[in-house]
Amino acid sequence: MDEKTAINEAPPASEQPVKARTRKVRKYPTCAFSDALELANAIHKNAGNQQIRRITLFDLIGKASESGPSRTWVTNTAKYGLITGTASSEFLKLTELGYQIVSDESSLYQKAKAKIDLAVLGIDPFNYLYTTFRGNKLPQHAVLTDALDGQGVDIEDRAAVIDVFIVNIEHTGLLRNLSGAQRIIDVGHALEGLPDQRPQSSQLPIASTSQSLAGTVTSGNSHFDGTCFYITPIGEDGSEQRKHADLFLGSIVEPAIESLGLKVVRADGIDTPGLITNQVIEYVLNSKLVVADLSFSNPNVFYELALRHAARLPTVQIMRKGDKIPFDISQFRTVVLDCSDIYTLVPMLDTYKAEIANKARKALEDSESLENPLTAMYPNLRLTR
Repeated sequence: MDEKTAINEAPPASEQPVKARTRKVRKYPTCAFSDALELANAIHKNAGNQQIRRITLFDLIGKASESGPSRTWVTNTAKYGLITGTASSEFLKLTELGYQIVSDESSLYQKAKAKIDLAVLGIDPFNYLYTTFRGNKLPQHAVLTDALDGQGVDIEDRAAVIDVFIVNIEHTGLLRNLSGAQRIIDVGHALEGLPDQRPQSSQLPIASTSQSLAGTVTSGNSHFDGTCFYITPIGEDGSEQRKHADLFLGSIVEPAIESLGLKVVRADGIDTPGLITNQVIEYVLNSKLVVADLSFSNPNVFYELALRHAARLPTVQIMRKGDKIPFDISQFRTVVLDCSDIYTLVPMLDTYKAEIANKARKALEDSESLENPLTAMYPNLRLTR
């Protein structure tokens, strides 16, 4: 058979077999352990140590059981070993260690040991990083990234995996500020001094599972889709507020957000002509992400934050330690940064950047989890243009 005949006899493109798409399967969780722990707490609150229907559980906590974020939440919680079941299972149940962590019957030692086992030692890339750098100062991101070569972590996932690792070792007490630096310590050191007796009363509060029905609004503008607007008290040149805003922007917020591919813009950095008040509102309502600094209890910051809450858009709240979080938003998570002196702040910079990046990534990927005082009270509230 000649080449011409072979070409003529080839089936048309429409009849060519279509290669089935394959979904990427990650063996490691993509959220912080504390986020997965919220689902475990919800199961414990509503079912104790018994199994519960997945649909019933999500109905009780006010979330859609079949939504993408809800299914990812279940998947990540199962990967941590907190629960049995999958995103498609009829029933979910706490594992033995999962129940030990959330149960009032466990001692502080038992809870802490189980958290370390599940959040760090039980996850291959986290365990590898921990055993590799245990006893040393927390390495730079670039060093941690290089260390993940050959560990089965996709290149595009490595920044997120490292952020989650840092957040997890801090959450479990394996990362401590010693001798002026953040150091990764031994498990025995982390557990030292914790009582191994059952408490007489509840030691740990159950995480809030308040209703969240937020919906993401997109601007449809390529400029804003690549923008993170930084809401912060700026103050006059040379003032404490200006120095604070400059320090947080350049040393913490920008480095944390740049891994997400977003450009951080502050009000005084808006380079388009127009009335500044209108421009600020435009950025608040259209930027893909907002980081709001609640330090100094600045009224302009809270006004702009309220607008962002009403728009139901991804937001991360930060604040310097020592300032009081207003009651109305105190129940919503805020990254607190201790900048009381340089000796306290500098060793914690990488940890703070990881926490902010992790919360920003979660806010962008899981819009249904967005909660604020407005969405909690008025889940159907919507801004219209």
